[in-house]
Amino acid sequence: MKYVNPPDSFTQERLVPELDEKGTGLTLVELTPPEPWKKDARPPQEIVPGEVQLSFLAHACMELKLGDKVMIFDPWLTGPAFARGWWLLHEPPADWLERLSRADLMYISHVHSDHLSYPTLEKLSARNPNIPIYVGDTSMPVFCKLGQSGVKLNCINVCSFGVWQEINVDLRFMILMDGVHPDMDTCILVDYKGHLILNTVDCTQPNGGRLPKNVDIMMSDFAGGASGFPMTFENFKGRYTEEWKAKFIATERKKLLYYKTQVVRDVHPKLYCPFAGYFVEAHPSDKYILDTNTKNQADQLNALINKYSDRIATWTPKPGATLDLALILNDSVNHGLAIVDPPTGTKIYKDSWDFDFYIQKINESIESDIFAYPDWVPFYYQWAGFRDYNLVLRMIETDDNFQPVEGGYDFLVDFLDLTFPNHRPAREHAYLQIKNRIGVHRQTVLKGLFWDDLYIGFQNRILRDPDTFHYKFWNHMQILLPHHPPDWDSFLRKQIHDGKPARAIWKPPAKSKSIVSRMRRILLQGKGLLVPGMVAILATSVAYVILTINK
Repeated sequence: MKYVNPPDSFTQERLVPELDEKGTGLTLVELTPPEPWKKDARPPQEIVPGEVQLSFLAHACMELKLGDKVMIFDPWLTGPAFARGWWLLHEPPADWLERLSRADLMYISHVHSDHLSYPTLEKLSARNPNIPIYVGDTSMPVFCKLGQSGVKLNCINVCSFGVWQEINVDLRFMILMDGVHPDMDTCILVDYKGHLILNTVDCTQPNGGRLPKNVDIMMSDFAGGASGFPMTFENFKGRYTEEWKAKFIATERKKLLYYKTQVVRDVHPKLYCPFAGYFVEAHPSDKYILDTNTKNQADQLNALINKYSDRIATWTPKPGATLDLALILNDSVNHGLAIVDPPTGTKIYKDSWDFDFYIQKINESIESDIFAYPDWVPFYYQWAGFRDYNLVLRMIETDDNFQPVEGGYDFLVDFLDLTFPNHRPAREHAYLQIKNRIGVHRQTVLKGLFWDDLYIGFQNRILRDPDTFHYKFWNHMQILLPHHPPDWDSFLRKQIHDGKPARAIWKPPAKSKSIVSRMRRILLQGKGLLVPGMVAILATSVAYVILTINK
């Protein structure tokens, strides 16, 4: 009952043998998860229009008005996620920060940065650091990297699973774990006056597949594409060709659509809303991923649900749109009146993301002093703590196009005995080659971050021989790393004390004060004094230089 590929990974949950009534046969019984919402269940009370409203802000962020309380789910409303790999598809409402600041409570489902967005929380903490934030009691704490983020949040509440959290006489909620990733993923069930709102977020098997039926509103992810596999994998022995990738991705997306449709039909909510899938690989260097990593569309899933379950209403939300639950529940009211879309002319999709600002912050790690000393490699992997596994890793630092950078690191790690050889060992072993963009790689090393930024953020290219997913390795680097970063201060002191020779640190090309920039500046500063003919000459020269550079 163990998986062969990936090895050392999932196992089938224990099946309980029971004798039949006659005592002559044996039945295997799969234990079912608990249904804690049935404890102290409340019949739904009447609610009036305006009492319960949901407003979509972006991606997985929903604002819930629940009587006199406002609750926020998973605010990612500015900046990138997974280093620089994911960017918001939608333009959040202009007043999103005011909405967050005046909210009464917040739920954050898990540690992934499209749900736990430190750029967003940094802006929130400057206005309201005391907002109560609720998270599940996962083995990998949601806020395990809060200290090094520099963000000040003073009221984080860790909740036991399946226990009602009473906010007031009308409002309560419980957090539930994921059956596949209980160490990190959670979902939430909100109860307002007996009306249930279920948000399964990114859970693969929320609450082990056991969910409440006939809830009022259900939300879940839908899009797929939240993994480096197979887009970032390089062709190996005829596998991972572009044709293979396209076929695999199309099949997986279709399977996901039908799986989500079945889950929604099983829960049978009065209204279903697909969300938590509105991201885009917007940076120009990731155009290959953007073109390859096709995703499900919300309208596709809603159409399937409507096809098989015509009594379930569906909602494809726009940023700033608001849904009124009382009007949804009133069969005499046209459901179209229950949803108020943003005003005509409101910007729906983002077309700028401030790339330079965020990527420059990432690339600040490149020039850290630790990278002057090659001993950072063993120091880091000893801190990481993964060993006694027959895997050899080759790590190569690259530019944005995954070409090795001159002066970047290219090294081997043998995890069987945690050594750092110059050549692959002669024994039989699994081999994994990873090319990492140097900025994200060094930020991950310097800050002791989980490797999700590299893998889920599409910041590497991977080759493996044999073609085996090493679950034990990836699970360690994505979930089980120490919560505190490596002690680089002590590392540097020891290197200096021991007189270790320092090498030159690779630096990215400086932001060009190029001839184009200089000529533009001259043109702008002097055009008021120049005759029109001279302005035309300079403008033509600038255009020529731009065209030449772009060839």
